[in-house]
Amino acid sequence: MSGSPGPPDERPAGESRPAVAEARSISKSFGTTHALDGVSLSVLHGECHALVGRNGAGKSTLVGVLTGLLKPDHGNVLLHGEDAPSPGDRAAWQRAVACVYQRSMVVPSLTVAENIFLNRAERRLVSWRGMRREARRVMLEWGFDVDVDLLAAELSVEQRQIVEIARALSIGARFLILDEPTASLEAQAIERLFAHVLRLKATGVGILYISHHLEEVYEICDRATVLRDGRLIVAADVADLDHDRLVAAMVGAAVERVETSATGAVAGEAPARLTVSGLTVRSVSGSVDDVSFEIRVGECLGLFGLRGSGTETIADVVAGFAQRDGGEVLVDGKPLEGGKVHVALQRGVGYVPEDRHARGLVPTLGVHENLTLPVLDRVSRFGLVSSGRRDAAAGRIASRLQIVSSAGDQPVGELSGGNQQKVVVGRALSSEPKLLVVVSPTVGVDVASKEALLGVVEQARAEGMAVLLVSDDLDELRICTRILVLARGRIVREFRERPWDRLELIATAEGLAVA
Repeated sequence: MSGSPGPPDERPAGESRPAVAEARSISKSFGTTHALDGVSLSVLHGECHALVGRNGAGKSTLVGVLTGLLKPDHGNVLLHGEDAPSPGDRAAWQRAVACVYQRSMVVPSLTVAENIFLNRAERRLVSWRGMRREARRVMLEWGFDVDVDLLAAELSVEQRQIVEIARALSIGARFLILDEPTASLEAQAIERLFAHVLRLKATGVGILYISHHLEEVYEICDRATVLRDGRLIVAADVADLDHDRLVAAMVGAAVERVETSATGAVAGEAPARLTVSGLTVRSVSGSVDDVSFEIRVGECLGLFGLRGSGTETIADVVAGFAQRDGGEVLVDGKPLEGGKVHVALQRGVGYVPEDRHARGLVPTLGVHENLTLPVLDRVSRFGLVSSGRRDAAAGRIASRLQIVSSAGDQPVGELSGGNQQKVVVGRALSSEPKLLVVVSPTVGVDVASKEALLGVVEQARAEGMAVLLVSDDLDELRICTRILVLARGRIVREFRERPWDRLELIATAEGLAVA
């Protein structure tokens, strides 16, 4: 436990209030990562309690224990002052505790009302009118504004979260776990989520709030529990826990931030690697209208904008995931055929998607298999993959990115979120691309992993790679040489002067200060 900032704080605030959930001396073994060793935690009525730690610290394991999905090897769980139900009694668990996960659990083909009452029909004949009426009552009671007749597939990420919260509250759960709830939300949606959290607290609901965004801990949470390597390091009032102490508790030492020496002047003398001219795309997820820009060798260009502004659409076109309706895309001066991922890969385009589960990983394959998927031709002989060549190539990448796994054949789905994201970045770099397209590369990873990933991207740029970084995380944008701000599918401003003025960037993206 070297580097620990001190023993757990035994003076939690508001202990006179009853606890909605208590975990007492929980131990659960999973090998080297995700294990728990004697962890205790309590969440009080009307409290928002932060659970903080690096990927692999044991947060997901603790959530599994608190939701009845995992049985602890040692210790016990109390819900509302009573022993937790047996692991097989799912209905009892759902009445006591609910978890809104980072990945949406709503069924896209069902309506909002049907999702709220999913698997809860008490009779063979369902009164659909009554279900919709009761769903509207639940929404009004908790101050949610979502049409219960809409299909879940038509909802935004924010609205899907609301449906999941409403489903939990309608069952009767008064202990709510929010797992990275803001990971896919823009600024205004985050503000609305926080308003919902405050409203729920006022009604006595206890909330366990899990987030890697430490500023959210200080804005919305009352107390915080920090885990590291499966052990409880700090439990304290947020007001008494300064930022440096919180980070030190998470990582065991101060995090070394990536300091970039990137300048637009040097890149401006280099040849153009990517040229986009008059790009036009009609898309429900974010149209683009007559966008033109270029990225030079050794440059990291940032695209910043609100959700639906078109930034991710541009990334999809360059990476070969989307067709364009007009305009031209050139790589090293030669046209890039649209809508064909394999062509983009052959032309030297690497891609790091925002959603690693949908586009970035094959969770059932091993770490080394995932890392070498784009370069199978290089690790094969006569059409057969050479395990020796594959492991040698993957080992170099895993060492460079400090990927932690039990073995090269460990399924990627078993790794922590931060290590999964490192695999995604490593896979993109395995082909030694000339152009790296990166979309929100540090979503859902801890502060130390974030710095490591940004450092890898910055190093690739410094070594001559061109980088297109799409992000609405202003901290990620610090490695950029310049930034283009998009609003409603058009470039509205270019930023070249470093450091970036964060308030001005946001105002420009929201149409309040367009130059």
